[in-house]
Amino acid sequence: MVRLNRRLLPIKAHFFFFMAAMGPILPQLSVIGKQIGIPPDVMGYIMAVLPILYVLAKPLVGFLADYFKSLRKFIFMSLIVIMTLAYAGFYFLPSNSHAISLDEGSARWNVTVLQAPTECAQEVLSSPDYCQTVVSAECDGFQALIVAGLNLSQNLLHGNESHHMCSLHPDGGSPLGNLSCQLQHTDSCIYGSGRFWLYVCLLFIGTIGFNVTNSISDACCFDLLGEDEQDKYGAQRVWGTIGFGATALLAGILVDLWTADAVKSLTPALIIMAVFSLLDLFSVSKLKLPKLGGSESIAADVWQLVRQPPIVIFLVFATVAGIIDSFIIYFMFWHVEQVAEETGYMHQIKLIEGLVVAAECLAGEVPFFFYSGKIIKKLGYVHCMSMCFLFYALRLSLISWIPNPWYLVAVELFFQGITYALCYTCIVAYASAVAPPGTSATVQGLMAGMDDGLGFSIGSLIGGFMFKRLGGRESFKYFAIVAICTCVAHILVRPLSRKRQFLPKQVYQQPTEQPQDEAKHPPAQELQDMR
Repeated sequence: MVRLNRRLLPIKAHFFFFMAAMGPILPQLSVIGKQIGIPPDVMGYIMAVLPILYVLAKPLVGFLADYFKSLRKFIFMSLIVIMTLAYAGFYFLPSNSHAISLDEGSARWNVTVLQAPTECAQEVLSSPDYCQTVVSAECDGFQALIVAGLNLSQNLLHGNESHHMCSLHPDGGSPLGNLSCQLQHTDSCIYGSGRFWLYVCLLFIGTIGFNVTNSISDACCFDLLGEDEQDKYGAQRVWGTIGFGATALLAGILVDLWTADAVKSLTPALIIMAVFSLLDLFSVSKLKLPKLGGSESIAADVWQLVRQPPIVIFLVFATVAGIIDSFIIYFMFWHVEQVAEETGYMHQIKLIEGLVVAAECLAGEVPFFFYSGKIIKKLGYVHCMSMCFLFYALRLSLISWIPNPWYLVAVELFFQGITYALCYTCIVAYASAVAPPGTSATVQGLMAGMDDGLGFSIGSLIGGFMFKRLGGRESFKYFAIVAICTCVAHILVRPLSRKRQFLPKQVYQQPTEQPQDEAKHPPAQELQDMR
């Protein structure tokens, strides 16, 4: 008979409701930007700046949570409210029926010219009103801008909407009739668009709130577990995975039912987010956080921690894991929507995306979060990380290969758990193991800042650049090569443990008058031997 630990029930409820609130919205963040006409390289710039902000925010808020322990719950709840309100603001983004959808950044279409090309007025290039209705084109005999009316992405392709060209560099006369034009995005005025900056501001506030809250959640969970139950972290975190996968699938179904157009309405997803955020606030209000033994000098303890070579090496590979994760998180759905456009599955795309997230969470992450503690105990942090990078390489290769969007469901079902879930648990468990007493939230913020902070920033910048110039398939292939090279490097550079549980926080504890304690808590010399 399974016995319910009532002491841990509130943290389970928090993980479930918190991640259930995020399930409908987090996987769609970059796709929302795509819908309002943001090209992949610009999206990469946005996502590159964003993690830098929470690299700064996480340790800062973690420090406040460690220093003002009586305010931990207030900080917790405030972040959840701010995050929810920011993401709810996506409801007010203007719909983008003018956006032109171009596969792989450009496309060649046959265009019927209904008006003779005329000289382009300069304001066409700079007016925000034309930002999403104008694309540059290389046509037979001249370069031009194509300006169209409503629903251009659908009607231009099918010839159902009047449109005209204005010539930038005419090369002789250009007759009316059918022309073949190479179309490319015109990004010159996107930075002057009000909807663009509204999206960026809401994205920044919401995502910083989410990541900081997530980091504090991990620290609170480990504090509740205590040193004797650290390996039970995955069994708590798994409830977040269940909630995330369930609501992502529910939102995908409802969004497809709610709108049949190519541009989907977010209303059902935002309603689900709001409901579960309210439930999460209630669960956090019932969460009793333990009184921790404080550190007299948090900054000094953390500085002593990061001076250790094994910690520095671990931070470097955690950053690489973040680089890979960021590309998958921000560009996998972008890639799968391109595949859907090529193969005729756009009418099912939100259902497919919902099933992908459900497969990742319910079938992929759940078992690995449950058993991650036992896996780490058996293999050690080093071998677990090496294994994660190997399977990241396989996962990225298969994502680049998928012939239609439905194949992605199977790929994510088999590989999300052994890559993201195990790697994430390894990073946060290691952070908890090395944290000096009273600095758990600070160290969790530092580790997370390197993983989904600096790593996400670098991955987004490089990923957006590659996606714009190479397309989805080639970009995922190159990231697969990076993953396998990282796996080899990790095996060669970081042989710090050999199937042993590593408890490095004892480095900060001086030997007491009882030398027999050294058998349980290895001192600094044993740490040196593990290298």
